[in-house]
Amino acid sequence: MRVPTTRARRNLGLGASVLLGATFLTQAASTSAAPAEQDETQAAAYVGAVEVVRDVAAATRSTGEQTLRGKVFDDADRDGRSAGDSGVEGVPVSNGRDVVVTDADGNYELPVFDGMSAFVTQPSGWQVPVDADGVAQFSYHHLPAGSPELRFGGLEPTGPLPTAVNFPIAKGDDAAQDDATRCAVLADVQTYNGRELGFARDGLLEDLLQEKDVAECGALMLGDVAGDDLGLYPRIKEVLGASGLPLRFVPGNHDLDLDATDAAHSFDTFKRELGPTTYSYDVADVHYVVLNNVKYPCTPEDDADGKRPHCADPENAPSYSGTLGDDQVTWLENDLARVPKDKLVVLASHIPLLSFADQTSTKHQTAEAKEVYELLEGRPALSVSGHTHSTERMNTGDSYAGWKTSLGVDELPFPHVVAGAPSGDWYSGDLDVDGRPMALQRDGARPGYLVLDVEGSEYVDSFRAIGEPDDKQMAVSLNSPRWRDWFTTITEWAATREGWEQAPPLNVNDLGDPGLVTTADVAADTYLSANVWYGSTDTEVSVSIDGGEAQAATRTQQAAGEAAKIGAQYADPAAATRQLQVARFGFESTSGNEGNQGFELYAGSDYGPGPAQPGNNVANQATHIWQFRLPSDLPEGVHRAEVTATDSFGRASTETYVFEVRAELPAQNFRSEVFETP
Repeated sequence: MRVPTTRARRNLGLGASVLLGATFLTQAASTSAAPAEQDETQAAAYVGAVEVVRDVAAATRSTGEQTLRGKVFDDADRDGRSAGDSGVEGVPVSNGRDVVVTDADGNYELPVFDGMSAFVTQPSGWQVPVDADGVAQFSYHHLPAGSPELRFGGLEPTGPLPTAVNFPIAKGDDAAQDDATRCAVLADVQTYNGRELGFARDGLLEDLLQEKDVAECGALMLGDVAGDDLGLYPRIKEVLGASGLPLRFVPGNHDLDLDATDAAHSFDTFKRELGPTTYSYDVADVHYVVLNNVKYPCTPEDDADGKRPHCADPENAPSYSGTLGDDQVTWLENDLARVPKDKLVVLASHIPLLSFADQTSTKHQTAEAKEVYELLEGRPALSVSGHTHSTERMNTGDSYAGWKTSLGVDELPFPHVVAGAPSGDWYSGDLDVDGRPMALQRDGARPGYLVLDVEGSEYVDSFRAIGEPDDKQMAVSLNSPRWRDWFTTITEWAATREGWEQAPPLNVNDLGDPGLVTTADVAADTYLSANVWYGSTDTEVSVSIDGGEAQAATRTQQAAGEAAKIGAQYADPAAATRQLQVARFGFESTSGNEGNQGFELYAGSDYGPGPAQPGNNVANQATHIWQFRLPSDLPEGVHRAEVTATDSFGRASTETYVFEVRAELPAQNFRSEVFETP
């Protein structure tokens, strides 16, 4: 297994043009992009589009035609036209339900139904083209009458079935086509407005530009690409495309056409802009499977067992639910049938199959999780998802109580990962030194994303905290009785507050110096807390105080069938302190623009103006908190803790934390009294 390399800055661009013949059109139009200086880690992008052939005869074909025909061809000259190019045998092509394989000449035939997306499964060693923004082009949407009237347009009518839909693929860079590859996996970019898109550009994009060796696999976006306003898609694509990486997308619950009244059309705009909602592709020796487990609106039929009451009234209270549906499960079975049993399968969905954060929920986990597990039995597999705005690295055999009651699952049959959100806690929190929201995630993890280094069926997964060096993997703080009292007072007040004009009973000034504890605090249980953002049951955390022998810290969640442990005792003080005092609520302007008061989150929701307030989410539970009880006889003075987290791959990350112990809490404000004249 190769050792993951560190990030280095690079300047990447897209360059090439596509020539279209008079006898065919492309469903996704291509534009030319001038070549840019490229670093030697990435070859020029393969820009092109699917070849959709319509001749005179096609105009007279019945819309009741039951077979889609076409060819998968070796686009050796990369012009996007199949004329004169050889077909490629043995390539899977699907309509999202059925899977066929091309014959010796590269030809295929597929059953047709309205609303289907026909797509080619990219074979290992080959590449599908991308458009000018880097979005992978490998599908054709068939919707003869087009979408119903939708706010963001949906799909235009595709009309009669084309004469042929031909899928171009090109052989990749020989130097890169081995059994090792690196992929970026990102969840919840989720920009609700233009300002938040700027935050993503200045944070996430800056980091992606520094990733090395990702060009072959590219970036897989795990849903919630937008934040309800799908009109931002063109700018989102252009910003993400500046990474120079091929981009593939998973549908999320904030990528919905929310005015759709039928699940058949709830992702029509997503399909138009980003591609199909269900598909697969191969890179090196890995089979990636993208699943759409966001059903909107869900219906009373989805609540047949009484476990999904949120689906009971789709007309007056439309809701989404974590559901695949029978057709998609059938497609998954058909897709896996031709994948070798020893090949690593990476399942990508927006809503997790199962998660810690929402372990008791039937809305925020996947109804068919057990069926998926049965289909993957005996295979090496990994599940990657987003949705929770937290990081969760869960191993085979991990178990939480909520899974049993919500979905009837005892333990995980293979690893599951929630990859973390580049948007963090929805771009909330105070602005940092670079003018971006701190946006610590719900569990205190920094905003970030996942990198997968895969060789054969083995992989090394790494969490990248945006704006931080690769080895920055944790935050260390003190969980003392004084801090717990402060936390409890504010959170109890926040649960009953009314309006932003109210001031909390305490603020960070009342907390005082969080890195100083009294001897009484130490005697009454003070813990050194380490939030190892991507830690799991096979992570080992040790603590050395003042150069002494390293001792093991204890993970608060053992993943042994217990419920979530919630509250001040199990919180991350480093994150929660910031989340409970957000001064950005106080932003005011006399410009007359109401949107510039306080700040916006979600779909234009107003936060403030008013006194500094607690945010919506507080890091009071996580899968990756370790605690080390300070010795009750720790003497007064300044102490140094060395906290080291070592993962299952032997990679160590160390943080040094300096704190004080004093007999009494020193004065926290200027001692003006000592200057008073007697």
